[in-house]
Amino acid sequence: MSTAMPFDAGTTLLSEVTAAVRTAGVTLRDRFTSHARGVSLDEVVGEIHANDDAVLEVLREPLLRARPGSQWAEDELAGGALPPGEWWVVDPAEGNINHVHGMEDWAVTATLVRDNQPVLTVVHLPLTGDTYTAVAGGGARLNDRPLKVSAKTDLGAALIGTGQAKPGEDERTFRRIGDSVTAMLINGLVVRVSVPATMQLIHVAAGRMDAFWQFSDVRSGLVAGALLVSEAGGTVTDLTGAPWNTGSRDFLAAAPGLHGAALKVLSSTA
Repeated sequence: MSTAMPFDAGTTLLSEVTAAVRTAGVTLRDRFTSHARGVSLDEVVGEIHANDDAVLEVLREPLLRARPGSQWAEDELAGGALPPGEWWVVDPAEGNINHVHGMEDWAVTATLVRDNQPVLTVVHLPLTGDTYTAVAGGGARLNDRPLKVSAKTDLGAALIGTGQAKPGEDERTFRRIGDSVTAMLINGLVVRVSVPATMQLIHVAAGRMDAFWQFSDVRSGLVAGALLVSEAGGTVTDLTGAPWNTGSRDFLAAAPGLHGAALKVLSSTA
């Protein structure tokens, strides 16, 4: 992934977006329980939609107001290129399935995408209070601390991650995930398979994990982490090695010393 030029967020946009996402995080945190909610599929889906609706009610208007002329990408599970211009790609409950099952890996994310490149992002973890931010050309931070990706160069020493992007993907994608996990288990140290993508990508940006890949173009799970990783010094491409953008069909974010080796392993499972 590359950005043609640094993004001028001005002095207030990042702070306004951060405030809006943190406020939305309070709403999502207040809905959290330590036990699972819903038994049938319909009940689980209902809980997921209720989380989304509650958070979007307090998040959408502040974001649109903060960036006049910006547009809203409605479907959080959609993929592919967006029309030209600036778009908010938001996941009101990234890791929603974890939230409704009483697990703690979830967040609120908001990313401004300009001409299919993420240029500003905020990821807030309401249970810990941590906030990850990045602006194109301005670096990535956890709260006030700069982030830097792993310095590893040996794939055999790497902690690598992947995960399912959404329910109901085609069988070929599921089989490709399985084949790629096997290949990475053989070539890497440990493979972590979990959801959501953003919760793994913040670890790549912080140097806690070394790489993450996904066979999917679901924008909302990738744009925030893509910007965080690239601004922390990582390499973000598709699985042909071309720079990643929202029109890319698949995704790899890695420490630069491991990217080539990871790409070689994954290309064998295409």
